[in-house]
Amino acid sequence: AKTNTGGNAMADYLEEIPPHKFFTIKSANEWMAEAKMLPPQKKLIGTLFFENETSILFGETNSGKSIAAVQFADCISRGKAFGPLENTAGPQVVVYFDFELTQRQFSIRYTDETGCEYVWSNNFNRVEIDPDADYPEGDYCQYICDEIEQVMLKAGAKVGIIDNITFLNDELEKSKGALPLMKQLKIIKRRHDFSFLILAHTPKRNASRPLTKNDLHGSMMIMNFVDSAFAIGNSRQGPNVRYIKQIKARNSAIDYGRDSVLVCHIEKPTNFLRFTIVGTSRETEHLETDNPMAREELLETIKTLYSDGESHREIASEVGVSHTTVGRIVREMISKGELKKRGNGTHRHVAKSPHVPCVPSGPYEDEELE
Repeated sequence: AKTNTGGNAMADYLEEIPPHKFFTIKSANEWMAEAKMLPPQKKLIGTLFFENETSILFGETNSGKSIAAVQFADCISRGKAFGPLENTAGPQVVVYFDFELTQRQFSIRYTDETGCEYVWSNNFNRVEIDPDADYPEGDYCQYICDEIEQVMLKAGAKVGIIDNITFLNDELEKSKGALPLMKQLKIIKRRHDFSFLILAHTPKRNASRPLTKNDLHGSMMIMNFVDSAFAIGNSRQGPNVRYIKQIKARNSAIDYGRDSVLVCHIEKPTNFLRFTIVGTSRETEHLETDNPMAREELLETIKTLYSDGESHREIASEVGVSHTTVGRIVREMISKGELKKRGNGTHRHVAKSPHVPCVPSGPYEDEELE
């Protein structure tokens, strides 16, 4: 029997039509009332990566994506923060699908020079593709997603990190890029409340331009299927300096955009190759200049002004970089012998010594930082 809807024409209309299997329709108030009953989405890696998200991390080859991703997995498995980026979810079982490194390469990164190996949490699981496995016939994309789903269910995991989608895409028999895989992963995520972090390579890019979603191949289609995205960029400040920039966020504000990117150093103090967050800065401080001579001109100007007794802030206002960048450059010049301390605390300009790149020591120093 038809109920009395109080003359609401739309309600009368909706009651007369059969329910549809594809769409779910409710009033906006109903959606919001139900949302209040849902548990809050907890942070896995600060505002970069939340529970129940599909997120993508992209960057150029040799930018350190895998180094960061393994460190993310380690933090999530222990319920630890990644530097200042808090973890509110507690320890989680993680499956790291590693399509980049061999077993030996992985081991080298997490062993010190004396042979002491890093001890992982039992929540950390790593997966490689069996080299002797037969490639399936038919829908390879569906097969891979089914395998990912089954591995995570067997491990009791809620977090999966895929390193990287570019490798899988090369094996997808030209199935219009990564889009079918992204669609399938989104379905799996919703079915089991999984969280996925997916790594992707980007083509060689202009190092003088800011990182944007356009640096991700197939960006418009892939971005539509992810909840969040962030990127790792190389920095002109040094061979082991990187910055992390948020590109997209649905569950929070963008905390680390162009005016406040996370500045990191890649280092290996013991038996764990890692990113160490040292602060934030403007993205422009890490980009190359279009004119190669501009960098040398900047250094010479800082030398001259500092030798004239100007403060870091005074120099910064004249050359257009932050006072922290001025301080870092001055410290580097002192360490290289290009500036010498005076008794009164100021410094004077001395002849330039040959530049020796700062490369961290350890068994990984000759391998690509990927």
